[in-house]
Amino acid sequence: MPLRRLLIPAAFVLLTLSPSLGLAQTPMDDPLDARDARRVERMEKVVRELRAIVFQARDTGRPVVVQPAETDYQMQELTRRVGDLEQTLTRINGALDSTSHELQQSRAATQALEAQNRALADRLSAAEQRAVAPPEGVPAPVAGGPAAPTAAEAFTRARQQMLGGDYDGAEVAWRNYVANYADSPKTPEAHYWLGKTLAVRAAHADAAAAFIGAIRGWPQTSWAPDAVVELSRALIGLKKPTDACQTLAELTRHYPKAPPAVLARAQAARAQAKCAA
Repeated sequence: MPLRRLLIPAAFVLLTLSPSLGLAQTPMDDPLDARDARRVERMEKVVRELRAIVFQARDTGRPVVVQPAETDYQMQELTRRVGDLEQTLTRINGALDSTSHELQQSRAATQALEAQNRALADRLSAAEQRAVAPPEGVPAPVAGGPAAPTAAEAFTRARQQMLGGDYDGAEVAWRNYVANYADSPKTPEAHYWLGKTLAVRAAHADAAAAFIGAIRGWPQTSWAPDAVVELSRALIGLKKPTDACQTLAELTRHYPKAPPAVLARAQAARAQAKCAA
């Protein structure tokens, strides 16, 4: 069928050009308008494709499947869409990796906090046992009223309230202690425990003030490194990551041998505050 279609236009061209038919002497307009020209172009393209098919069949001996002319465009469009999907998947994978990393950091921070709380409970329990013996230097009762507690008694009672989960009562007790026994050697530690009771309720500003009072002078005590970490966490809660990072830098300088649990919580705080490496 394609060859027959080609022969008809060819015969028509020969008739229009042959002088023996007497048609060449009469001036004529171009018989091919724009539409016919396009048809000729398509016919020429078909001929070229047929020649390619014939040669390919002859050389390979295999059947040839003729694809429509728009196949190249469809393949290009499909390639573009595949590229877009690959970019989208890359972005999604990146977001999933970031989320997984943040979850791992949060899990590590939670485990470190649980370990620190267990250690805190053990220390409080041991202190409670040591406080069973009557404190020395108890003043005589005041006539008409209860005896004023000594610094040791006030400290023990505040810790018992905190150990029992009465954070409201413990906060009042620790505030009274730091107010009434400002010169006691235990006052910095009382500031530390006061900060703990405030941090439990996310009172970040008051907790930061209490922890600053605890670590003033950088005391070399067992609770001091944890007080520094707690201060950095309170500063993070106050939206002051720069101050938190500076505080954590002081932890490394003043307490290089801090317990592993404290160092793990400090690392989690650095990640949360996005401190520079």
